[in-house]
Amino acid sequence: MKPTVALAVLTLTTLATPATGQAPASNPGSTRYVVSPTGNEARYRVREQLAGFDLPRDAIGATKNVTGQIVIGSDGKVVKETSKLTIKLDELKSDQTRRDNYLRRSTLETSKYPTAEMVPTALEGLLLPIPAGSSQTFSVRGDLKVHGVSHPTTWNVTARAEGKDIVGTASTAFTFKDFGLEQPRVPIVLSVADTIRLEYDFRFVPDTAR
Repeated sequence: MKPTVALAVLTLTTLATPATGQAPASNPGSTRYVVSPTGNEARYRVREQLAGFDLPRDAIGATKNVTGQIVIGSDGKVVKETSKLTIKLDELKSDQTRRDNYLRRSTLETSKYPTAEMVPTALEGLLLPIPAGSSQTFSVRGDLKVHGVSHPTTWNVTARAEGKDIVGTASTAFTFKDFGLEQPRVPIVLSVADTIRLEYDFRFVPDTAR
């Protein structure tokens, strides 16, 4: 289940050059970027086989309710103490209301754990700066917390700069057991793959208000 997405990807904001005179974030010389009000979507993908269908297909649920920030220190590293991305799991929607209700009630237990949180810890393979009109692919490591359980994850990220904004996609995968999640078992679903794939389409903007 998704998700979302995803806070490791917030480290992408290191690709942007902060505006001249921008006030520092919580640490001297650091820069703060926030999730844009638009352009963000987190989703899960799980392969399932439904009764009455010949072939398996992906169950996909998504939400645009993603918030958070990342703080980049003067050394170019993530300040993980003040960086976090939060995804509203109780707003995930797929093409099946019955699936959504089951996931909220039995798998994600969103009445107890309404959000997923991602804290980035490191980025790997990023070469700065990214030339205008091009993109870079790299990895981000971070701690993802779902269902009250924190688990290390590695995200595959592709990012590009659009003006001062950072835009791109990120994905990772894990199993139900990694987060102590109950694998769906209902009559209409013949089987569900154990691997959950999380995807995050993101847009981050520099925080010029600080």
